[in-house]
Amino acid sequence: MNKQKAIATPTKTRQILSEYGFSFKKSLGQNFLIDVNILENILQYAGVDQNAGAIEIGPGIGALTEQLAIHADRVVAFEIDQRLVPILQETLSAYENVNIINEDILKADVRKVIRENFTEGQPLKIVANLPYYITTPILMKLLMEQLPVDNITVMIQKEVADRMAASPNTKSYGSLSITVQYYTNAKVVMNVPKTVFMPQPNVDSAVLQLQLRDKPPVDVAEEAFFFDVVQATFGQRRKTLMNNLSRHFKGKLDKGQIRERLDKADIDPSRRGESLTMEEFARLANSLHDIG
Repeated sequence: MNKQKAIATPTKTRQILSEYGFSFKKSLGQNFLIDVNILENILQYAGVDQNAGAIEIGPGIGALTEQLAIHADRVVAFEIDQRLVPILQETLSAYENVNIINEDILKADVRKVIRENFTEGQPLKIVANLPYYITTPILMKLLMEQLPVDNITVMIQKEVADRMAASPNTKSYGSLSITVQYYTNAKVVMNVPKTVFMPQPNVDSAVLQLQLRDKPPVDVAEEAFFFDVVQATFGQRRKTLMNNLSRHFKGKLDKGQIRERLDKADIDPSRRGESLTMEEFARLANSLHDIG
């Protein structure tokens, strides 16, 4: 494979930016990686090898894309910023296994793209350095569409990564933790300092690995209702389950009915949402669902 100087170095990145007169758009949360070692670690965690297909979101000038092209069978990268497309075509011209799609990932038909670019049954990995401002909507879309991918390995804001992988009874644990862990096994595999980005963001990053589950870890009567109940219990973090649920179901269920359902689920009404495990949330939602 081509041995040109890696894109992910400060010198090469500056050279490309100056050659194209590229200016960063704050609104797109553009922070480019300038450390090859970190990229190689990400690929290792993702399990990217010559058999695998890789999907990237927000390739920038191609720092991660280049490493994926070297290690994977085929790479598809979604880039929303039209100005970057000609730059990517140039910086990645040595790699024939890369397809750049100038489209917003939130509007893209990812399943169709997978069908058109990868062979059926091929191991698929989603690997990305995601823009902070839109991390959650992107990951939620990818998870809810239940795409045929093995895992998702993303560089995101450390605080958000911690929330997605959090355990009960911790400050970071909330409805986001439950939602992400319903679909995946979530784990923070690496912390990343702000110094390896250009321009430097104001916050530290982390690499989050999401291993997709074959099926959810709990049985729920209705998924949308389950997530609704989870969100309701975290409505006001300092309040008890009883308070949050009464507020949420006001006009539909009275306190007596809610207490009865909490008893049926064997959950103390004075507990807070952050103390409940996924199994307890499922019991609670199923018990409330019985009432309709």
